[in-house]
Amino acid sequence: MLNLVSILIGIVLLIVVLVGLIPFLGWLNWLALVIGAAGVLAGALSRRKAGLISNIELMLVAAWRLSMGGGII
Repeated sequence: MLNLVSILIGIVLLIVVLVGLIPFLGWLNWLALVIGAAGVLAGALSRRKAGLISNIELMLVAAWRLSMGGGII
């Protein structure tokens, strides 16, 4: 059950990260990191790890985008 919750959070996270890739909307990646942390927590508590891994990967993309824009842009 928690894996399903983690995957659903991951879908929302994917949408936020994709919008955050647009120039001047990079600040959305800070929100993506918070959403991703909730998904990682739910995924860590489940038996299956698909949701956990997908949320970690999306958080890495958001962190990469933040580092490219200096944390703001």
